[in-house]
Amino acid sequence: MALPTNPSSVALPALPTYALASRSRLQSLYSDIHRQKHSNPSSFHTHVDWWHRTLKDFISRGWQGHDGSDGTSNKLVLGARRALVDKLRYEGVGKPLGLGTTIAEMRRSNDLIPLSQFLTSPQSVYDPGWLPYRIASFVVGKPLWWAMEQLDMVRSEDSYTETEMWKKIEGDYVMLGLVEQAADTLEKLRDGAGISPADNLYTTEGFRREFGATVVPGVALSETDIKVLIKYLERERRVVVQNGDVIKFVTADREREITAVDQGILELKTAVTNLREQVDSIQNKIDQTTSKISNALRQQRKSIALAELRFKKHLEDLLSKRLGSLHNLESTLVSVETAVGDVEIMKTYESSTATLKAILSHPSLQRDKIEETMDALATSTADAREIDDAIRMGGDMAAAEAGIDDTELEAELNALVEETEKERAEAVEQAVSEKLRGIKDRSPEGTSVQVGAVPERVAEVA
Repeated sequence: MALPTNPSSVALPALPTYALASRSRLQSLYSDIHRQKHSNPSSFHTHVDWWHRTLKDFISRGWQGHDGSDGTSNKLVLGARRALVDKLRYEGVGKPLGLGTTIAEMRRSNDLIPLSQFLTSPQSVYDPGWLPYRIASFVVGKPLWWAMEQLDMVRSEDSYTETEMWKKIEGDYVMLGLVEQAADTLEKLRDGAGISPADNLYTTEGFRREFGATVVPGVALSETDIKVLIKYLERERRVVVQNGDVIKFVTADREREITAVDQGILELKTAVTNLREQVDSIQNKIDQTTSKISNALRQQRKSIALAELRFKKHLEDLLSKRLGSLHNLESTLVSVETAVGDVEIMKTYESSTATLKAILSHPSLQRDKIEETMDALATSTADAREIDDAIRMGGDMAAAEAGIDDTELEAELNALVEETEKERAEAVEQAVSEKLRGIKDRSPEGTSVQVGAVPERVAEVA
């Protein structure tokens, strides 16, 4: 994404922080706030947070200008120079008068880290080891610093003008939030990748070609950005190791070294990549020559067509040779990767064998111990069976001694069933008699009850 010709009128309004801010709010954010840190800390930190988000968007879009070592714009590194104030000028609001103070505060909070320190420090930016030092500096050094201020031996930071502040902070700074986002994106892109050893090996230039245009949407990383990203992946994320121009993605601590085998595989991979590019280039030239031959023939320029045809034959011969070399190199690379995989498999076999031997050497798995345990198990099973048989036999004997006979029990049950049926029949007969008596009482004198109705009544009662 190229730098707009007029950032103040075209680029800045497209940033989310500007789109959500009113004109009066922008005027406040563009004012000089270096004296508000102690008088109004809440407003001061809100101001710094807004500029932090704004600078992240501004840098990641490549709007700083051609400040990279390769002539491109850095997307992860802030160039803190006075020219930045002019680039952030906003129509109707002016230039940010407190930007130097804001950058100084972002540096103090570790949102911005000096580039040279970031690239050379062996200590992680997340290492809390600095905390005791910071506490000691505050507890011991702060009173001493205050006393020196009273004696005019040193100056308070609040007393610096914006111009003096710029002289203190001018330089290149790594924007930590942007590097974290780029690293997250790269790890997502590589999720599930790296099946073969060659997939995990890159030169610095190969790394840039592979990931430089994908980890930050819409822009390509500069050489400086690539150095910063690789250092962060190596030191903070511990997913790569680097030795000179060789970069290796790793998945375990035991892989955290670049061996001669890795360098050999990378050389083969680089050679294959270069040959493929040569093959593509030769094929493009052949296509162009074919087009020239056709044009010459249409124009009746046979001598030119003949010359181009000879050149095409040379190109086709060269293409055939390069394709043969490419095939040999690719076959060699596959063979080397297969051998490396075989070594890893054998290491796994050795580790599994050692583990199995350690398990089998346990005293519980010795032959004598196994036979002793199985004999004891058989004895215990036999004892349990004998106990079960004895209990069952005892129950049968107890039933026999009580004089209980199953035949007598069944006869008694049948007698109870008959008695129950008899009682039910008597109850039905009594109900029928009462019903008939009631009907006779309700009938008029001299009227006889039809006998045919009785069975129906009986059935109704039953």
